[in-house]
Amino acid sequence: MAVAGRIVFNRTTCSGIGLCEMHAPEFFEVAEDGDGRMTVLTETVDADKRAEVEEAAESCPTASIRIVDL
Repeated sequence: MAVAGRIVFNRTTCSGIGLCEMHAPEFFEVAEDGDGRMTVLTETVDADKRAEVEEAAESCPTASIRIVDL
């Protein structure tokens, strides 16, 4: 059974590829301007969306995203 979580993001290692945004656009957005790095739109993840965010974290080639239980 999934539990709610919180997104922990390491901005310094993000390369801005956008796989996280592809998997979970409700939670992540890669900036079109500025430095082109990802922004976390919502830090809290409900249990029913956890798998989506975990997939985004697992797809991150720089391991810049992880989810911790609330």
